[in-house]
Amino acid sequence: MSTVLKWIEPSWPAPPGIRALCTTRSGGVSTGPFAGLNLADHVGDEPSLVVRNRALLCARLDLPAEPHWLRQVHGRRVVDASRDSRDCRADAVIATGPGEVCAVLTADCLPLLLCDAAGTRVAVVHAGWRGLAKGIIEAAIARLAVPPREVLCWLGPAIGPQAFEVGAEVRAHFLAQGSEDTKAAFVPVPGGKWLANLYALARERLHACGSDRVWGGGLCTYSDPERFGSGKFLNG
Repeated sequence: MSTVLKWIEPSWPAPPGIRALCTTRSGGVSTGPFAGLNLADHVGDEPSLVVRNRALLCARLDLPAEPHWLRQVHGRRVVDASRDSRDCRADAVIATGPGEVCAVLTADCLPLLLCDAAGTRVAVVHAGWRGLAKGIIEAAIARLAVPPREVLCWLGPAIGPQAFEVGAEVRAHFLAQGSEDTKAAFVPVPGGKWLANLYALARERLHACGSDRVWGGGLCTYSDPERFGSGKFLNG
């Protein structure tokens, strides 16, 4: 069993001093449907293996601190890594000082990395369609407390627009909240269903906040099970 970790480094112009990455299934000690570097302790994997995977990650990256893991609930709560306890219920975490490590766990939901142009604050966001609809992006931008035009964003791997099927009620919810451009994020398919583009919905929310410095958004977790732990194969 290989414990060699491989990860994706975001292609975005983050300021010096900000380190960011997206892990893959490569490496780690989990087996079966969780094989590789499963970092989630809520999907049914053996807890001791998750602990070992997290330790491998910290050691391999020489992290200055244990990541601020969250209990994600598809909501809009944002916590502060320097003040709030680890393992709390939230879907985004910010850091405004050195030595803090922010993290979210995703299968097919969308992870967003945020930072300000000066490199003084960062945030990471877990955004499925429910979180997007509830305003998690808007909440995270607000908590960064910098002009939105100074915020840089990288959209990490999520279920792609050719695979994410939703019901008409999900589309109607977004249309009621969004602009005319929201319609373009949904494509009809047989059976009264729609294919939804999480990346487009996130970009629209960012634009509405005044943040248009966005990169990423081209990797599909559902179609790449060798690299990503899609919810197609896992329980969370």
